[in-house]
Amino acid sequence: METPGISAFLHKRIDEYSFKPVTYKKGKVVKSADGVVTVEGLTGTRYGELLEFSGGVFGMALELSDKAVGAVLFDVSESVQAGESAKGTGQVIEVPVGENLLGRIIDPIGRPLDGKALRTEKYYPAERPAPPIIDRRPVDTPMATGILAIDSMIPIGRGQRELIIGDRQTGKTTIAIDSIINQKDSDVICVYCAIGQKASTVAGVIETLQKAGAMDYTVVVHAGASDSAAMQYLAPYSACSVAEYFEERGKDVLVIYDDLTKHAVAYRMMSLLLLRPPGREAFPGDIFYLHSRLLERSACLSKEKGGGSITAMPVVETMDGNISAYIPTNVISITDGQIFLESDLFHAGVRPAVNTGLSVSRVGRSAQTNAMKAVSGTLRIDLSQYRETEVFTRFGSDPDPATARLLKKGECLINILKQDKSSPYTLFRQVALLVAHKTGALLDVPQKEFKETLKRYLDFMESKFASEAESINAGGDMTNDTLLSLEKAAKSFGETLK
Repeated sequence: METPGISAFLHKRIDEYSFKPVTYKKGKVVKSADGVVTVEGLTGTRYGELLEFSGGVFGMALELSDKAVGAVLFDVSESVQAGESAKGTGQVIEVPVGENLLGRIIDPIGRPLDGKALRTEKYYPAERPAPPIIDRRPVDTPMATGILAIDSMIPIGRGQRELIIGDRQTGKTTIAIDSIINQKDSDVICVYCAIGQKASTVAGVIETLQKAGAMDYTVVVHAGASDSAAMQYLAPYSACSVAEYFEERGKDVLVIYDDLTKHAVAYRMMSLLLLRPPGREAFPGDIFYLHSRLLERSACLSKEKGGGSITAMPVVETMDGNISAYIPTNVISITDGQIFLESDLFHAGVRPAVNTGLSVSRVGRSAQTNAMKAVSGTLRIDLSQYRETEVFTRFGSDPDPATARLLKKGECLINILKQDKSSPYTLFRQVALLVAHKTGALLDVPQKEFKETLKRYLDFMESKFASEAESINAGGDMTNDTLLSLEKAAKSFGETLK
């Protein structure tokens, strides 16, 4: 099935409406360049309203003044010329929502991109107000990613906004996709929003999700690098509206915005063409509001409002690890914590390349399971002590026995935290791995044999504690007796390696 053109699709959507007639003055295009038009004579136009031009092309009003209206075109074309007429439609951009979207790929205005017909009866505006404070409740349930380094030290709760930040090619999208894959046996709906990415990259992501069986509970909203800046601008708002449909029905939703750097660049391009005054790094003055009004829509709703939640994981790209740049600092201040991925760690083979010193979760600890709390308490301290000691031993002095053991234990922890992509751990496996670190069961394993030994250890623990594993995975609770038994078993496994 051939995907209809943007303007043809919007024309069909507007024809489906039945509303009272509204009289609009026809405006006249006085300037058209680079996908941005200036229209005079359109009074009463609303911000974000759809404008229809005489050639059947649609645009969106983004700049309102006494004399003219500035609009961006959805079609990547120069088909609108100066002198043509324009009229308001009285409608804002809406996106289809509903259960029928699960497993589907759409663009920001709801056109299906997977070649199949899409039938939905309900539409939400792309821009919707955030839930008021009175309708929210504290974050109290974990959003497990299946990634040990994150779930143990930077835990995320349902309804939280956790930023994934780092340089190019450091595994940001991988963490996001692994988090989606880990929701397979949970009740979480996922929305993946790709902004300004190559079609081949998004196709690879979709293939990964399909192989893992994750597309059954996932919606993909895609505005590619070849799409207009207006489509890239709309993408995250449309994705959030799709998520809000499920949230309002009591579901928990995970939304990935990949990435907001490209989103900000698209908005900057539109703003400069609309002759808005540039500020820092040429971004317009309202760039903070661009992302804050999006991320504020992620919340944990009260029981009276259905108890649903939207967990946002926006992605932001840095240059040379500079997290003090304009967009990174903006989004860091809006979100409830960040997962910082470091290039040096990535190239050293530590993957996921999470820098635990610069990463933080401001609310996740209160949503962490009791089982994880019991085994992860000193993890960050252990890791920071190892990093600090390692720096001093680089100068070549022979460490004393206590320092040598600390270094050995730290190297073992780094190996435990390494994890293959698309291989999320269950909660019991994470607990078992941290018990191995606590007891030092894997300290004497050579580097080249570590991965295979780790697999044998996990299989051993799962076979020995099958009923306990099922209970921990289901409820997240663990008794002291179970912890002591796990520690004893880990030590006995370590004895067999000597």
